[in-house]
Amino acid sequence: MSLQTELAELFRRDMTRLTQELALFPGDDYLWKTLPGVKNAAGNITLHLEGNLRNYIGHHLGGIPYQRDRDFEFSAKGMPASGLIARIDALKPLIPNIIETLPDAKLDELFPEAMWGAPRITRLFLIHLYGHFNMHLGQIGYLRRILTEGEAAKHAQL
Repeated sequence: MSLQTELAELFRRDMTRLTQELALFPGDDYLWKTLPGVKNAAGNITLHLEGNLRNYIGHHLGGIPYQRDRDFEFSAKGMPASGLIARIDALKPLIPNIIETLPDAKLDELFPEAMWGAPRITRLFLIHLYGHFNMHLGQIGYLRRILTEGEAAKHAQL
């Protein structure tokens, strides 16, 4: 199995896990709450993940027009869970398909945008994007559990 196929499968799984986490919040207001020491609400983290995927994978690798508004990702408030879930659901077929169809040679090319102050190979940046997505998915799960005194979600495995 290729790296592209494996990463596509992981993104597909974890975008599903994200929508499952969002659906477990007991009310839309919980999506926009934080706690002392926690800067970003689950809703803002979700918008940030959407922006990352649309910009770095959809736009840069898939050629899909997109103008990122990073400030909006962290300042928006009050969108219902159904709206956040719909935004992620729209990406579920798109992002894995772009990754799966990347030619092997593309992975060895420089990513179209310099990252961390220097040019980076696309393969490295895709692995970083998956780690970034997964880190924020975990933050959303923990934030939900702390805010609601709830339990961990029962997610399907690969």
